[in-house]
Amino acid sequence: MKHYNYIFSGTGLAALLTIYEMSLSSYFKEKTILLIDKESKKTNDRTWCFWDETHLFDAIVSKKWDKIAFITSSENKKWSITPYSYKMIKGIDLYEYIFNLIQQNPNITFLKEEVLHIEDLGNQCKVTTKSSTFSSDIVFNSIFKPERVTSQKKYPLLQQHFIGWFIKSKEPVFDSETATFMDFSVKQNNNTRFMYLLPFSKNEALLEYTLFSSELLKKEEYEQEIKNYIQKIGITAYEIIEKEQGNIPMTSFPFWEQNTNNIIHIGSAGGWTKASTGYTFKKAYKKAKNLVQLLQKKEIGFSNQKELTKDKFWYYDLLFIDVLYQNNEIGAQLFSDLFQGDNPKLIFKFLDEETTVLEDLQVIWNCPKIPFLKALLYRLIP
Repeated sequence: MKHYNYIFSGTGLAALLTIYEMSLSSYFKEKTILLIDKESKKTNDRTWCFWDETHLFDAIVSKKWDKIAFITSSENKKWSITPYSYKMIKGIDLYEYIFNLIQQNPNITFLKEEVLHIEDLGNQCKVTTKSSTFSSDIVFNSIFKPERVTSQKKYPLLQQHFIGWFIKSKEPVFDSETATFMDFSVKQNNNTRFMYLLPFSKNEALLEYTLFSSELLKKEEYEQEIKNYIQKIGITAYEIIEKEQGNIPMTSFPFWEQNTNNIIHIGSAGGWTKASTGYTFKKAYKKAKNLVQLLQKKEIGFSNQKELTKDKFWYYDLLFIDVLYQNNEIGAQLFSDLFQGDNPKLIFKFLDEETTVLEDLQVIWNCPKIPFLKALLYRLIP
């Protein structure tokens, strides 16, 4: 049974960002690291977007926007978000970037295999795949198991689910300088539904029909709504270049409570997704940096690390999910209220969990009072 210092079960975003941070530090040059995933990560299977005011991963950012639009059935708002930019990274570009780094580090090994079982033996971990067994000091698991959330009722689960089409249109209808953050002018059907539009030129864009809800739709329903929207914005002829689809868990379930001293859950499996929005990239990057810093200080006792405890933003997200879970039909109004202060930069700062208490109050004050008070009372009174 071959032994490694670290084993990654799954090589999703969280694992790759953690490996990236490890590769920047000399501390890990002599550490043996094994990445195990049943997929080879050689296809463009997704995109990640995030707002940023630095140069985070600019080398592989495929497009960025300095303006965003927020649309409802009654208004169309557009803002400059300077000093932020809204950035997009294609999955294949990130995979190639990180795996090129891996190839430059002989201490890091990738194995295309399916992980079947992980066990903490006390002084080390055992990882079992279909064909082999390995041991390690620490295992980082990013394989999300939804039954851990669905088997309980204390922390509700919403899903951000979507299908997106990359299209090239005959008509030059897109404003390539502005990303449409949310367009709630689509029919809500007692859910929270919106179109997300990222234009690359006047004739090219990604359109994603997105829901925050408990139940998924049939594939045909997403695609019909995309067709309806394409017609609505004046496109008569187009070709579909590529498609993508996804389902991101939105929950404040305390995943970290399942950590042991030697098994650490990361990514969606560790609660690294921003519960109230489903945004993953920026939060995962911060979590990866924190995790790598902790690894350099000590290598046991992660089940109680302070970075994974409940802070004020965890409680904000908990109430937000409670409200949206119980009142899914008010999502459009909720987000409209959130953006009514005409200060998207403050909203971005708040969603990045970087605001002061005073700034928190400025954001929270715009939210509908009664649903949130009910959610607060529900959490305060058992």
